[in-house]
Amino acid sequence: MTIKTDIAIIGAGPAGYIAALRASQLGAKVVCIEKRWLGGVCLNEGCIPTKALLRSAEVFSLVKKAPDYGVMVDDLILDWSKAQERKGQVVRQLVNGVAMLLERAGVQVLMGEAFFIRPDILTVRLPDGTETVTADKIIIATGSRTLQVPIPGLDGPGVIDHAGALDLEALPESICIIGGGAIGLEFASLFATFDVQVTLVEMLPRLAPTMDSAIGEGLAWSLGQRGVEVLTNTRVENITPTSAGSLVSMTAPGGERQLETQMVLSAIGRAPNTEGLGLEVLGLHPTRQGIQVDDRMRTAVPNVYAIGDVAADGPMLAHVGSHQGIVAVEDALGHPASMDYRAVPSCIFSLPEAASVGLSEEEARERGYEVRTGIFALANNGKALAMGDSEGFIKFVADTQYGEILGLHIVGPHASDLILEGTLAISLEATLDEIEHTIHPHPSLGEAIGEAALAVRKRALQVPRS
Repeated sequence: MTIKTDIAIIGAGPAGYIAALRASQLGAKVVCIEKRWLGGVCLNEGCIPTKALLRSAEVFSLVKKAPDYGVMVDDLILDWSKAQERKGQVVRQLVNGVAMLLERAGVQVLMGEAFFIRPDILTVRLPDGTETVTADKIIIATGSRTLQVPIPGLDGPGVIDHAGALDLEALPESICIIGGGAIGLEFASLFATFDVQVTLVEMLPRLAPTMDSAIGEGLAWSLGQRGVEVLTNTRVENITPTSAGSLVSMTAPGGERQLETQMVLSAIGRAPNTEGLGLEVLGLHPTRQGIQVDDRMRTAVPNVYAIGDVAADGPMLAHVGSHQGIVAVEDALGHPASMDYRAVPSCIFSLPEAASVGLSEEEARERGYEVRTGIFALANNGKALAMGDSEGFIKFVADTQYGEILGLHIVGPHASDLILEGTLAISLEATLDEIEHTIHPHPSLGEAIGEAALAVRKRALQVPRS
């Protein structure tokens, strides 16, 4: 049997299922093929379950401080199994929601594995046979997997990846986390909050190396305050199993070092899923970064698109993949659209959170801008003090000549929400004047954004004069 459709989408993660919904909105007949689970890694073993557990950590941390708020709590106990149960409930609710959205949109979902026969024909291996899908346009949205790096012992017992960390039956007494990016930082916060002894190892000079240096420095300080040992400029050479867990051998600036730990978490990064698709039939030869595309998400094959983590252009972020899906579908159906990566927010849901959009100070200078920066500490913000959560800052990066906003960088509570103002500002090519003249509500964390904009020109009002 052959299924004929306007658009076939391989993958039902945040990129694929959003593309399917938009295609249906535009009147297309859509088939979406998913080999494992609706919602992809993000909903099932990535963004959502991690944030559910981090919320448990946030509540645990707040209750620890309850006496500071005049609330007395006796016998604070972590029920890890209950936290895991809640995580599962959140995941199931969202996955079922995706299934309902696709069904209501009239999208035909095939649970199977797809590969190309021709640029317009897919064979789909189903649990009970095969199906042939013929489509005018095909969108590849196969996502990514944990990056494997050549560290001896990384595949040994006692070493887990992020998925394993999410499904732990019990918390370890100690853990060494390899990788100081978003995944490593979030799990470091999670485990440290629950009194696990955490060592965080990053090969590069600072944590969060793709963000502004102030963010990495701020998070390193915060984690240190929570008892995390942060090792930067440190390379893991090998991991050896021991009776108590693992022995991690490292090269650090001060020389060789060994660390005994119960568990090791590999949080080094992600690699695009390009294997097993039959791309060679199309003449497509992906790189380690993924499938090459243009700004409309088109591959070198006219009717084939690639979106999300499998696409070589753009950061591996769920919200980027979703937007790429919309762009690809609109282009495929005759509504020209293109990607603009100037204003892509990146968020780290550590405790405290961090978020960034636009250029870091370092990137702006490298591109030849004459740069001004302004930083406002949340310790000077009334709402943050009232919350008892005043750790962090807001930092603007702006062009000196015109005051155009080039970047916004935040560490602190609700950073992932506050970053939206900077995202919109950069999208609209706004200037510092426009932020300064925007009335921010009082008392709010958002007031700190206005103060940080004023601080660029040394005009912040809520800072004592020196």
